[in-house]
Amino acid sequence: MPVRINPHWILARTPIKGWPVDEDFSWREAPAILPQLGQMLTRTIYLSLDPYQWGRRRRGVEIPGEVCHGRTVSQVLQSRIKGFEAGDYVFNTNGWQTYGLTGEGISDFGYMLPRKIDPNMAPISSALGILGMLGLTAYAGIVVQCAPQPGETVVISAASGGVGQVAGQLAKLRGCRVVGIAGREEKCAYVRDTLGLDACISHLDSDFSERLRAACPDGVDVYFENVGGRVFEAVLNLFNINARITLCGLASQYGAMNEDIMQVWNETGADIFSRRNVIVHPLFVGNFVVSHQDQFLAEMAEWLRGGHMHYLEDISDGLESAPQAFREMLAGGTFGKTLVQVSADPTL
Repeated sequence: MPVRINPHWILARTPIKGWPVDEDFSWREAPAILPQLGQMLTRTIYLSLDPYQWGRRRRGVEIPGEVCHGRTVSQVLQSRIKGFEAGDYVFNTNGWQTYGLTGEGISDFGYMLPRKIDPNMAPISSALGILGMLGLTAYAGIVVQCAPQPGETVVISAASGGVGQVAGQLAKLRGCRVVGIAGREEKCAYVRDTLGLDACISHLDSDFSERLRAACPDGVDVYFENVGGRVFEAVLNLFNINARITLCGLASQYGAMNEDIMQVWNETGADIFSRRNVIVHPLFVGNFVVSHQDQFLAEMAEWLRGGHMHYLEDISDGLESAPQAFREMLAGGTFGKTLVQVSADPTL
């Protein structure tokens, strides 16, 4: 078998502050490693770019010199794992590289086991979005944690993003009034006209807080938090008694200094939480996946077949584009779930 050359991005340094720059990443090429017993070699087709990846790098979870972390949709080339064969499509964690090993002794294998993808169910890229971790995240936060009731008001920040667009539609399916928060008008129009939310307010508007209050005349019962910062502050005083918050992300804070942003977030809202009995649910999806994944996949597949869910992807071409796409995603410049197409998709 000819030697496969594996282009990949490694983390060049542990970032100290701010947002990603070219010096944080380094392009490398090396021969792909053949799988040992209990492993399989896969070719990356789609790479998922997500805000949490920058948090990992800032906290030192990723070590300089390692391949940058990222969840992927891949095709099996060689397998020494029972139940997986060459040609299978899988959800795995190859990271920012063209070829990767999955299985025993490989980083992230224990956290999230690889699973087969049925290309007849939906486009295989959806395993990184609406039928993957992002869909699971939205489902965990809205359906399981906050359990909104018909007639309640739900606010979704980053409502046109990968998680937000699913969370908003789930709340609508439960009979809620759902208000999205997004950036430029193109995104707000998509949230209103395609996703079917009742309103969408741009956080770029100078009168953002006043417009949000007008869109929530009965206050806020559920808040799905993806952003933090001034967006959270605008929602803060609208909480009703016994409101629920899912703390999914704080994207606006990921470029801050190394202070504990969770502590800063809690201190900002501590007084309003105590006065109004607001319930805060930090969202850790790892444990949720084990107990709810089958239920989630069955329900979401049915909603997709019935035309009740819509989903938008923003796909960059080529692994070389990953750092730039990553920067644009963190800055709000992408529209929908951010992916990089690393190699050809044989299912298209």
